[in-house]
Amino acid sequence: MAKPTFTALLTCLLLAGAPAMAGEAKNAAKASEKAAASVKPVKKAMSEVIADVMKDDAEPAAPVKSADEPTDPADNQTGGVQLPVPRFVTLGPDEVNVRTGPGTRYPIKFVIRKGGLPVEITREFQVWREIRDIDGDKGWVHKAMLSGRRAIIVKGQVRSILKKPDDAAQPVVRLEPGVIADLEGCREKWCSVKIATYDGWIRKTDIWGVYDAETIKE
Repeated sequence: MAKPTFTALLTCLLLAGAPAMAGEAKNAAKASEKAAASVKPVKKAMSEVIADVMKDDAEPAAPVKSADEPTDPADNQTGGVQLPVPRFVTLGPDEVNVRTGPGTRYPIKFVIRKGGLPVEITREFQVWREIRDIDGDKGWVHKAMLSGRRAIIVKGQVRSILKKPDDAAQPVVRLEPGVIADLEGCREKWCSVKIATYDGWIRKTDIWGVYDAETIKE
């Protein structure tokens, strides 16, 4: 029997390996298609991110949640009733950071070191409140820094707290401008206030922290 030549053996090996090579090529093509398919969602996600960045440039950015932000319930819900804006409140802590925007990523504009200071809420954004003080300075604070308690600031000049809501009533104590007193109630033109052991009445026009037409039950 004649021995197979080298050329014949090489031909046989090539013919035998052809199906395997074809299978490998087919598998490689499938893998390439699969890889391409897996890239599509990433590209889509990146395009969405770019769109979001462009949107951020055009619109005010939503505040970034920070671990050091308080998470107490919203202060603008009282039995389902929406509180008005603007409205007067007071600062709770003795030190409050007032920021340029509604979020901790915004820089601190100024610091108020006066707990119980009356301020006016002028705008709201989620858990952030834009406040205005007696000097007209504005900035944003977290709602947890505010209290629903009411207070007033004496303005203009030295004012007297009177025993009754009457200009002819007996003076109880004289207060200098800038003095803060607790607000107890208000009528049409007068408000009942308390400071230390003194309480009495003072004209609305002599104080800041209450609206002209506002009435508060004593």
